[in-house]
Amino acid sequence: MAPRQRLADSLDQVFAKKIDPKHHLDAVECKLFGIGSESYVVGSHEFYMGYAVKNQKLLCLDAGHFHPTEGIADKLSSALMYVPEILLHVSRGVRWDSDHVVTLDDALQSIAAELVRNNLLSRTHIGLDFFDASINRIAAWTIGTRNTLKALMMALLEPAALRNSESSGDLTARLAFMEESKSLPWGAVWDAYCESQNVPVGSDWLSEVKTYETNVLSKRA
Repeated sequence: MAPRQRLADSLDQVFAKKIDPKHHLDAVECKLFGIGSESYVVGSHEFYMGYAVKNQKLLCLDAGHFHPTEGIADKLSSALMYVPEILLHVSRGVRWDSDHVVTLDDALQSIAAELVRNNLLSRTHIGLDFFDASINRIAAWTIGTRNTLKALMMALLEPAALRNSESSGDLTARLAFMEESKSLPWGAVWDAYCESQNVPVGSDWLSEVKTYETNVLSKRA
């Protein structure tokens, strides 16, 4: 307990000088493990959850800072009952390394669905991570960003009947609509959106990245 008491006191001193939230938002972030401290981390989820609630700070949830089989989607509606806003560090955990390029997996789609279904987008700040030294950095940025936008779009396209069936207590219909929504042609909507924004459709962006890699990146010392 003593290290946690010292950490709380340190945070109190850090936050003693108030900063206009128009320019800066304070957030605290928990971690399940740390280098050299796998058995005990002072700033655990319970510690920072409690500190954020008590002091009304943003709670930062890192998708890679929990147990490898634990998702953060269902934490959002719980945490936002007690803290003003959430800062998301959306990353892809690979065993105990958390900051890999975001893929369009179930975890990402669950996060997006939770935010959209519960009208939490206005209280959520989404940050991404693109760490993977084995691939082109610009490609990593593009893939991760596009996947996150796709997940949000898929959630926004979800049939209203799905949420209505849950509200009415018709869980059979809810499951049916959830499964049917998985085969909806959201890809066509994504392509139309890209065209409307004058950005490459599909994987067309990759040729631009390859050209930049050849002409610019490969020549850096």
